[in-house]
Amino acid sequence: MTSNTTDPSQDELYKKREKIYPREVHGIFALLRNLTMVTLLGLYYGLPWINWDNHQSILFDLPERKFYVFGFTFWPQDFFLLTILLIIAAVALFFFTTLAGRLWCGYACPQTVWTEIFLWFERKIEGSRQKQIKLDKAPLSARKVGIKTFKHFVLIAFSLWTGFTFVGYFTPITELSQSVIHMTLGPWETFWIIFYGVATYGNAGWLREQVCIYMCPYARFQSAMFDHDTLIISYDEKRGNPRGARKRGASSAEAGLGDCIDCKLCIQVCPVGIDIRDGLQYQCIGCAACIDVCDDVMEKMSYPKGLIKYTTENALFGKATKILRPRILFYTALLVALTAGLVYGVASRVPLEVNIIRDRNTLYNETSQGLIENVYTLKLINMTNEDQVFDIKASGIEGLKLVGTSEGIKVVTGGVKDVPIRLHADPIMLKSRSSEVIFHVEARDNKEAKHSENGRFLGPLIK
Repeated sequence: MTSNTTDPSQDELYKKREKIYPREVHGIFALLRNLTMVTLLGLYYGLPWINWDNHQSILFDLPERKFYVFGFTFWPQDFFLLTILLIIAAVALFFFTTLAGRLWCGYACPQTVWTEIFLWFERKIEGSRQKQIKLDKAPLSARKVGIKTFKHFVLIAFSLWTGFTFVGYFTPITELSQSVIHMTLGPWETFWIIFYGVATYGNAGWLREQVCIYMCPYARFQSAMFDHDTLIISYDEKRGNPRGARKRGASSAEAGLGDCIDCKLCIQVCPVGIDIRDGLQYQCIGCAACIDVCDDVMEKMSYPKGLIKYTTENALFGKATKILRPRILFYTALLVALTAGLVYGVASRVPLEVNIIRDRNTLYNETSQGLIENVYTLKLINMTNEDQVFDIKASGIEGLKLVGTSEGIKVVTGGVKDVPIRLHADPIMLKSRSSEVIFHVEARDNKEAKHSENGRFLGPLIK
């Protein structure tokens, strides 16, 4: 006889998603989250409209291969600086995760930031958590359709504004706004505004905690960076259990209960819908909303705050917490070294690149005057924001002569120019078949645009 009983684990695995209605919470961590949200969104939406040194403060001009960042102009040749920056970001993420858990997820992750602003819109339009639940359960009516339509209109408009701003980092945003007003947007600009807008609307408006739980890989591998001294959000079981309801101000000891009154507010404020009292869970994004609401309840009950708090696993078990541990020291040293390297790279970068291409058809020529001739092509790349006039000199061999156009070479901004150069040297001055020569290139009107590049001068074997 076969049983039709369904395995409970299978029910849980394929359980239909239940919409989460996070309760609004107030407190120190909620204030920090809101300040972070306002700051990050303000920077995102505001920076493209700020001019810096006659250019948009941040603009990635792909057609011109120029990247303007707060007065600096970077080129594809500066790609190594971006590589260092990305490595710094990754190491910083590892550092802060090891030190204080999921700070990134709870306060600065784009998914968290945009979800917070979407929740704010919903509360302003639909009302509190209870009103939202009541509205969703109410039968279809003109009022419900009107509220829902207006809410989604606001969310879609905000999402499209987000997509517009995103494209504004790649197309000058003033030109982009004029194109929108006159309906002359190009196909790619239209595509990316809609694509990024739909992604924002879908992730922050519908998926929300699903992105954090199922789609984000960081939620899966973050535990590898945790140790017993990592700062995490935890519920104090020894103090809180056994749980139970009681009158306000009633003594826990007299009631034979712990300090937790089992109000379940910590679950209601959680944006991913978990119960922090069940222990550390990978779904927890570290937003600390449960800390704020629990502290508020403890204050009303005249109990000490900190039933749910930032702590470490060692502290929970009465052990000493070590902040300066080998992993933290390693990440700190690596961050300092990489940051110093990035600062040095930006400070010492030269807005001029010189590539020397030697004529490979012949090793050398002998002129009618008995001099040894080598032929080169100098490829000059002007990485300044203005057209430049360059002068070329050569050294390294006594009596070395530079033949050809070597002065007054104009290269437009972002331009590449091939300059044929011939060097003549007296064979008596050649100490070996291969001698080092140095080409010096300098702009007349920009002293920072100067560069020296080594080359090889080939000649006959002198006995």
